[in-house]
Amino acid sequence: MNRLAIFDCDGTLVDSQHSIWRALDTAFTAAGRQTPPPERARRIVGLSLVEAMQALLPDELHAVHVDLAERYKQAFSGLRGAGMVDEPLFEGVAELLDALEADGWLLGVATGKSDRGLGLCLDCHDLAHRFVTLQTADRHPSKPHPSMIEQAMADAGAQASSTLMIGDTSYDMAMARAAGVTAVGVAWGYHPPSELRDAGAHMVASHPLEIIEFAREHA
Repeated sequence: MNRLAIFDCDGTLVDSQHSIWRALDTAFTAAGRQTPPPERARRIVGLSLVEAMQALLPDELHAVHVDLAERYKQAFSGLRGAGMVDEPLFEGVAELLDALEADGWLLGVATGKSDRGLGLCLDCHDLAHRFVTLQTADRHPSKPHPSMIEQAMADAGAQASSTLMIGDTSYDMAMARAAGVTAVGVAWGYHPPSELRDAGAHMVASHPLEIIEFAREHA
């Protein structure tokens, strides 16, 4: 049976919060709206864009959420084109990927990013070839719906009992639980460990290398 470790991207593999907030600020300003503060913006990282805008502005019409989502995409693309997107790998992530592959794990990604955004991010770090399955918001309902995990398992030939979902938000943990896989929270991302545990995390790692031992124990 294949073993599969699925990673969220923003807040788990890479630290993209500053670029996300900058694009959000550009989008809200262009729409004549007050930009949510960074600490509130962190809360919606991981959701698909329309759902993220709905979470930020729950009393607005759906059309407003769609408009802001499109403005955000344009803003982020503009920042990337200007060389202003910064998405560094978190310390220890490269070593974690190496160790999991050495132990025979297949790797995947399940993210609220678009196909294009994920591809550019992974290419920047020369990581795309490491993953056997890439699931994005372009082809699935927003987290915490389990669709991304279910497709990733199908692609990798893995069962729920041999799959880890590794992420930094309560949405990742709830998605993992909905799919019946092991939920691994990371403390270096955008939701606090207490929320990850409340959302169903089986463990919360304070450093990427802690996940290696957990994976070996649950292989």
